[in-house]
Amino acid sequence: MRLPFTKMQGAGNDFVVLDATTRALDVTPELARRLGDRRFGVGADQILVVEKSRTPGIDFRYRIFNNSGDEVEHCGNGARCFVRYVHGRGMTDKRTVRVETVNNVLELQLRDDGRVTVDMNRPVFELTRVPFVAEGLAPRREGSLDLWPLEGAELAVLSMGNPHAVLRVDNVDAAPVATLGPRIETHARFPRRVNVGFLQVLSRHEVRLRVFERDAGETLACGTGACAAVVAGIRLGWLGPRVEVHARGGDLLIEWPDDEAHVLMTGPAETVFEGEITL
Repeated sequence: MRLPFTKMQGAGNDFVVLDATTRALDVTPELARRLGDRRFGVGADQILVVEKSRTPGIDFRYRIFNNSGDEVEHCGNGARCFVRYVHGRGMTDKRTVRVETVNNVLELQLRDDGRVTVDMNRPVFELTRVPFVAEGLAPRREGSLDLWPLEGAELAVLSMGNPHAVLRVDNVDAAPVATLGPRIETHARFPRRVNVGFLQVLSRHEVRLRVFERDAGETLACGTGACAAVVAGIRLGWLGPRVEVHARGGDLLIEWPDDEAHVLMTGPAETVFEGEITL
């Protein structure tokens, strides 16, 4: 079997994109691992699947798989690639596209400068919905958000449709991403595991960020991680409502004007190459 694919990237966060609008495609754990393998497959942080919508008023179904084959809730950088993909292949002529994920509806806008703005919806702070098991822990309140003690760090815990823990560091280059990241990711207090953001605040409008992602390890950028870090920083009183996030793979603009607003993320999305893989 020969499977066509498109390799895309958004700020260095890279994806294999598959078209399942004309034929059914079963993304098994074996297929996800094969496609994601950087030596024996195509190589990607995640696998994105485009499907026909099942819901009136929604343009497409947007599915996201980790390299383990687990379907996950959200990927902001992937969402930007998604809209560039469907628009570039003539699957829609709309500049604004509505897509449904496993647990959400997203609005994606293709801008005139080639960047994409994603409406990431509202952040979730209810710990049971993250989910995060807080029993027995005593948080420290700062601004309007709790910081939870775990693994020797203080974590802001929230969801952007997927779980995030954010900790502030003095210098992201020296942060223990490779050691502390996996310990927090797999901690028992996060039943569905968690994406771990290491945040360095440069000013109220500019930060640096590294993220250790579930199943993928550290990636060059994480869209939901950037949103979670900025939202946490705003709630904690560190940041203003419009923040430039410098990830290792590129820059993202995150906007969150107030608690009732949706989070907006703007950034690049590009096609790297297209091909077929023999399975």
